[in-house]
Amino acid sequence: MTTSTHTAMPQGGGADHTVAEITQQPSVWREVGAIVADGRDRLDTFLKPLLAEEDLRIVLTGAGTSAFAGEVVRSAIAQATGRHVDAVSTTDIVADPYAAFPYDVPTLLVSFARSGDSPESVAATRLAEQVLTRVNHLVITCNSAGHLARTHGETSASHVLLMPAAANDQGFAMTSSFTSMLLASLLAFGALDTGDIDAPAAAAEHITAGGLDPAIDALLARRPERLVYLGSSSALKGLAQESALKLLELTGGALVASSESSLGFRHGPKSVLNNRTAVVVYVSNDPYTRRYDLDIITELRAGLAPGSVVAVTASPDGLPGDDTWLLPGLAGADDAAIALPAVVTAQLIALHSSMARGIRPDNPFPSGEVNRVVQGVTVHALPERRNDVA
Repeated sequence: MTTSTHTAMPQGGGADHTVAEITQQPSVWREVGAIVADGRDRLDTFLKPLLAEEDLRIVLTGAGTSAFAGEVVRSAIAQATGRHVDAVSTTDIVADPYAAFPYDVPTLLVSFARSGDSPESVAATRLAEQVLTRVNHLVITCNSAGHLARTHGETSASHVLLMPAAANDQGFAMTSSFTSMLLASLLAFGALDTGDIDAPAAAAEHITAGGLDPAIDALLARRPERLVYLGSSSALKGLAQESALKLLELTGGALVASSESSLGFRHGPKSVLNNRTAVVVYVSNDPYTRRYDLDIITELRAGLAPGSVVAVTASPDGLPGDDTWLLPGLAGADDAAIALPAVVTAQLIALHSSMARGIRPDNPFPSGEVNRVVQGVTVHALPERRNDVA
């Protein structure tokens, strides 16, 4: 099992925002808990009548990292509410809204948005209203001045859940904005209680205080050219997607990253493996799903060099001590809660990989080729529904 002494978080080199925003997450999560608790009555007044409708469809949406937040929490929210829950990215809604909303049923569109100003985020809410007879909006955003917050802040059919000001990341990549919005959605729908925040926060504090720095440094000392993230449960597969994106973003695409489920990896994506590939497997807490994660770890460790395959887990059961990164205090937690501190390991892998390559994590694309808030999107007028399938 990996243990360590504190290693200083990297500073300077165009990383100050990113470092601060990774490190601050445990305190931001506690602040999110207080915000949701303080606004519980108003939130319940909005949500309870909607959740009482048996045919309600909940659609979790966002773009990029924000879309992956929906993937991580989808199953937990479905179980907590007993309602049909889908995660559909804003980019898919904008490109094909009739496919995103194939049935005209009462819909709650939950928008995750750091800025609330990206063209797809704004357009997705409008298109939902255009396609559906009845739609309500829960906007979870980090920017009180953003278009979504301003547009939906005074509308009875909408509720804006505003994150702490510190969660509005100023660095290029979403870090504390991702985890704060993810946490807020779990709390809002009762998939997590405010009293349950301390355990993931304590695990993240262990990590940000340097608890895994030597292990991360040892993994990156192998100088991998490719890094694969795997997760089997719905939540941890979504987390694997976000982890791969974080590495691509902060290294400016210099380190190739991909993601899959533990079972799906064998069906073609395994072709990415070579002697310069590293693999990180997020191990589920669900006893049944966990077996598939352990199987792929055993298989990959048999074929790759020692130190190339890392297991990130809340429980050491069934795993040898070497190359197992433990998330302490979370052995009984839902996978969506595990995702909170687990993603911090991916953020640090991305941060250290970026700085090792002389890239500035706060702005890995100084040419402006990729932007903090997406630019260059033309939202076209929507024609009438081609076929009435409602």
